[in-house]
Amino acid sequence: MKLLALEASQNSYYYLPRYQQIEDFGGVLYVLNGIGTEDLWPSERYRIAGSNHIDDLIRHAKAWHAEESFDGVLTFSESGVVLVAAVAEALGLPGIGVDAARTSRNKLIMRQAHEKGGAAHPDYRFVEDLDSALQAAEDFGYPVILKPTLGAASNFVFRVDDEEKMRERYAQAREGIDGMSWYNMEAEGLDLGPHGLLVESFLDGHEHLIEAVAWDDEVYLGSIVDRVTSEGETFDDDVHHAPTSLTAEQVTEVHAVVAAGVRAQGLTRGALHAEVRFHQGKPFLLEIAVRPGGGGLDHMARLSAGYDPIKGLMDVSRGVRPDVHHFSPTGLHTAAMCLICPGGVIASIDVPPAVNESDSLYYLKIFAKPGDLIKRPPLGNNIFGGIGALGASFDEAMRNANDLAGKIEVKLSETQK
Repeated sequence: MKLLALEASQNSYYYLPRYQQIEDFGGVLYVLNGIGTEDLWPSERYRIAGSNHIDDLIRHAKAWHAEESFDGVLTFSESGVVLVAAVAEALGLPGIGVDAARTSRNKLIMRQAHEKGGAAHPDYRFVEDLDSALQAAEDFGYPVILKPTLGAASNFVFRVDDEEKMRERYAQAREGIDGMSWYNMEAEGLDLGPHGLLVESFLDGHEHLIEAVAWDDEVYLGSIVDRVTSEGETFDDDVHHAPTSLTAEQVTEVHAVVAAGVRAQGLTRGALHAEVRFHQGKPFLLEIAVRPGGGGLDHMARLSAGYDPIKGLMDVSRGVRPDVHHFSPTGLHTAAMCLICPGGVIASIDVPPAVNESDSLYYLKIFAKPGDLIKRPPLGNNIFGGIGALGASFDEAMRNANDLAGKIEVKLSETQK
């Protein structure tokens, strides 16, 4: 099978391990970047358009498709979802359609779809200035969530506890979102919907990350992971565990709300990443993205639930029903966490043999390299890597992950200003 991966602007080498997984699973992967580095992928299957405009990317994709006859188009990037839908349409290949892609990318349009489709969601309001943000927070009641409509990876997502903090966080978010990498990595010339900020009511319960598949009239929850982070005012999505602590009844409720959201977003076929949070004992949708979840969630899904999100995306992108079943945990305990350091310029990252050679290690990915700038809240939400560990129990898996992460040493040449 020949698959084409797309990014309008290359996100460093972040997706390289996943590109390699596609080849390991029998795919022949071609990569087209609008703007990118020359060394990302083997030259015979890699092209750079020299422009991140949608018209140029479609033109290059059409020319390459005429030569190679691709079976499908895909992306792992939140910033590539609408781009891939547009290119798939232009090439006559399977896709979700531009309207469903826009609905699944823009958090305001997504919330409007959830409201119309009867999928449980927090109260929300699009706010265009500080006064309207303050009014929304007063109407909903503090705490509230402030978030970008076109964000990703929790950049400029804040829990706001009072009026004073709203004044501070709104200014930081409003200034920051225009320079946010996830927004600037979008293809030019696409209608992405409103670019701005939402205020949402706070959901007070536990949170879960789900890898799922929509196939015609059915929605399958391939894996469910618990978010076990100790929360503050920012959301790092930094610690996860599987198998989930949800009861069978709660899994049924989560399935119902995810299925309602999928249909509301106009998705009939897709490999999905859903985030659900409980409030007063019931599940509510945070989002449903049309791509596999990031970090090591694909590894957790395989180990803890026997579902492979990468294979799922490969199949859906070429119009083939994935090998997926309704949620059935394996019982294997896995823990994963983002690797976080203070903000600044990376001087060095040292991973000792005791980490790489550990029997409990199942996943290690270092994203950053010397010279990279790490931004931490409120300026951004960069991490330098991710790590995952196995254990015989929740406590042992978490202890192993923390122990391995603590052995990795990061030195900065310049601290975040």
